[in-house]
Amino acid sequence: MVQKVKQYAGALKNDLPSSVVVFLVALPLCLGIALASGAPLFSGIIAGMVGGIVIGALSGSQLSVSGPAAGLTAIVIVAIGKLQVFEAFLLAVVLGGVFQIILGIIKAGILGDYIPSSVIKGMLAAIGLILILKQLPHLVGYDADYTGDESFQQADGQNTFSSLFGAFSHLIPAALVIGLVSLVIMVVWEKYVAPKARFLQLMPAPLIVVVVAVILNETLRTSAPDLVIKDSHLVKIPVADSVEGFLSFFTFPDFSHITNPVVWTTALTLAIVASLETLLNIEAADDLDPYQRVTPTNRELMAQGAGNMVSGFIGGLPLTSVVVRTSANINSGAKTKMSTIFHGFFLLGSVAFIPSLLNLIPLSALAAILIYTGFKLAKPSLFISFYKKGWDVFLPFAITIVAILLTDLLKGILVGCVVGMFFVIRSNFKSAVLVVNDANRYLFRLRKDVSFLNKPIIKNRLEKVPENSSVLIDATRADFIDRDIIEVIEDFLKHAPLKGISVELRKSNHRDQGFTGNGTNIVAHPKPVVAEQEMAEV
Repeated sequence: MVQKVKQYAGALKNDLPSSVVVFLVALPLCLGIALASGAPLFSGIIAGMVGGIVIGALSGSQLSVSGPAAGLTAIVIVAIGKLQVFEAFLLAVVLGGVFQIILGIIKAGILGDYIPSSVIKGMLAAIGLILILKQLPHLVGYDADYTGDESFQQADGQNTFSSLFGAFSHLIPAALVIGLVSLVIMVVWEKYVAPKARFLQLMPAPLIVVVVAVILNETLRTSAPDLVIKDSHLVKIPVADSVEGFLSFFTFPDFSHITNPVVWTTALTLAIVASLETLLNIEAADDLDPYQRVTPTNRELMAQGAGNMVSGFIGGLPLTSVVVRTSANINSGAKTKMSTIFHGFFLLGSVAFIPSLLNLIPLSALAAILIYTGFKLAKPSLFISFYKKGWDVFLPFAITIVAILLTDLLKGILVGCVVGMFFVIRSNFKSAVLVVNDANRYLFRLRKDVSFLNKPIIKNRLEKVPENSSVLIDATRADFIDRDIIEVIEDFLKHAPLKGISVELRKSNHRDQGFTGNGTNIVAHPKPVVAEQEMAEV
């Protein structure tokens, strides 16, 4: 315990600035996802707070950040529409948390270990590209789509690319200038200014961006009112005029809806989808972690379940671990989970004490921060390095990216896993059987697991062995041989001597591989020539 306290205290100089960055990234995402979900705006903030404080404290991950996720918006908006009452939906969120805890207890977290690394890397690169493509319209002042949307098809009838092209016809000059200045500050501060002195590294670039953006827009408000960015393109946080007003933002579930079957089906759907997204994002977080720490996935599911129960109890949206906030956390230099926890407290404190100040922040400045985060996830060097690794790695990586860009996160990951599985089967197919020959001597070596997929190549190659040859079938290294393969080999042992082919089958000493006949070696000698002639006459 003492050692952990020392660890957290020693990392404070890294975690505190990182938490500010995550807070600035999380703020518009929480509001945007709540807006897209058809839920009260403050429900997104509540979810962000719970994701930081509750899940951050309970999780075994040091760097993952949880909050409301864009991948759940479709489920949420449909559920709220069916239930009609937001308090009934909150009950579904609470029950979904219970289901997640059960999933953790039965150790369902192991599912995340079966996602190929190339697919995880593809997911990260795809999220980076989505951030860039989706935030460019916000950078120029076109805010028709909500901040944080990750789906190709948008609620406004546009898609990622049509929205991008249409943004330039709705360009707001002041938003564009502030967005470009913000991007320049991000690059210059992190590349050239911060490395100059240690104390400058404690001032995160996104905080500088926000301060400069607010100053620029407020200057325009007094000096050039016609150019100022309107309130519709600024952050919108509900403002309470009293403690009672602030407390009224919190809503509680209505347990009278406990018998409604829609509540239970919604809860189960949220639990399954949120758990899958969390497991994917935890794998991504561990991959991005510079120390390559491994998160206990079953504990993570239980932490997420506890977080969703708390979020539902006080009026928040459902939660998952999220890549954008996590990558911002890691790229900002966070060392421990204290960064995640601090960002939750910053969300709570800011909406409680300075909501009016936050409502001065231009969305174009926050878009610049997200675009820079996206670039770090999808650097050109990443694509080059995967291309150099070969097609069996690059294609699952690239197809995952394209699938996520054109659909959504879960569908894209599913496509990537199918492609990755194909290459795994293909690799196993190619390496399971080795066939070499020297003149009329042939070696068939069976290695690892020889499945029915190898049947055509083994059967064809055996049938092509010329007459009067010598064949050695070495199965000593095979862990598993499918029954179809055994049948092909035993059939060959029976008829090969008719062609003058001598065959030796070497079986494993350590396991019963399913061959009939006793002994380690089975030898089939050619039949006498007279017998062959008699057979021919018959």
